[in-house]
Amino acid sequence: MTAEHSELLELKNLGMASVNILRAIGINSLDDLNKMGAVEAYCRIKRRGIHVSKVMLYALQGALMNVHWNDLSPELKDQLVKEAEQLAEVS
Repeated sequence: MTAEHSELLELKNLGMASVNILRAIGINSLDDLNKMGAVEAYCRIKRRGIHVSKVMLYALQGALMNVHWNDLSPELKDQLVKEAEQLAEVS
């Protein structure tokens, strides 16, 4: 495992399975995740046919904010879902 992969594993909400999914869509570091953003990463995961729930979206955002996904506000969760739905319609 490279230093970048261990960096992702150190983020809140992300375990080995999540890191492997992120690697499958080209995210290999925290910097990659920051550049892509949680919504785009989630949509790319879904487009690859990988079955994940909205919790993955919340987990990615929580990882970027360094908070547990369950501590995200309901308003933020709603906003993330709406952005993901809009992006999915465009794609």
